[in-house]
Amino acid sequence: MAPALVVLAVLLLWPIVRVGIFSFQDYGLRQIVSGEANWNGVANYAEIFGSAQLWQVVLPNTVGFAVAAVVGTVVLGTAVAVLLASLGTFWRGVVSSAIMAAWAMPAVTGTYVLVWIFDADNGIVNSTLQALGLQDAPVNWFTDRWSFYAIVLLNVVHHGFPFVAITVLAGLLGVPRELLEAAEMDGAGPWRRFLQVIVPQLRQVFAVVIILSTIWDFKVFAQVYLMPGGGGTNREVLNLGVWSYVESFGQNRYGFGSAIAVLLTVLLLVITAVYARTILKEEEL
Repeated sequence: MAPALVVLAVLLLWPIVRVGIFSFQDYGLRQIVSGEANWNGVANYAEIFGSAQLWQVVLPNTVGFAVAAVVGTVVLGTAVAVLLASLGTFWRGVVSSAIMAAWAMPAVTGTYVLVWIFDADNGIVNSTLQALGLQDAPVNWFTDRWSFYAIVLLNVVHHGFPFVAITVLAGLLGVPRELLEAAEMDGAGPWRRFLQVIVPQLRQVFAVVIILSTIWDFKVFAQVYLMPGGGGTNREVLNLGVWSYVESFGQNRYGFGSAIAVLLTVLLLVITAVYARTILKEEEL
């Protein structure tokens, strides 16, 4: 495994180290040209934690959206997995192939499709609502913080649920039928069998999909950045990933942007470590 680990270290670990180094510098265009380091200690982190933008906008957007997206993705994916498990082999293969098309769709493509659907002038949603008499004039869904993230949530859940569905399906097919039959004979209904028999059997599977979904949804970038206003013009919809990019490449404050990226990385590591430790403790009991 050593050659593969060396390649990963060069491609992944070294850039992370460099970002960490930049986060302790006032690094901008001048430093890029001169190659000289301009160390400023923890000034970037002090500015971040002292910023109202972090506490009032960026962090609530990041955490709130991630929680909603993880719950939506896991719930929808699990429901689809249960449906797939109840189908025959042929139709299971057909439906699985169909939903995997959503997962294979690039995030950029899916985002632009939703931008077109919710477009203020020619979007299907506005046209339909006006035709039904539910609204008098077109609405720009991208200017409001809540409707903006509702569209992003729809995008992310649509793109992410197939992975959860296929992963949970693999676990469902491995649950011993004897356990389910015994629970049914004891009078357990479908919901009770699912919650008390299937869920404990799939604890590790749910741990994997929740951790991966959390990592993906905390660092959502394209689905926010490519939406109208998501690239920094509407600062009410910034999350940690986009804020880091805007400050780095929009404002040429690479040190400050690197500090935001480090904060996001640490937050993900803490969440993952806490959840993994909880699962391990439950296994020991």
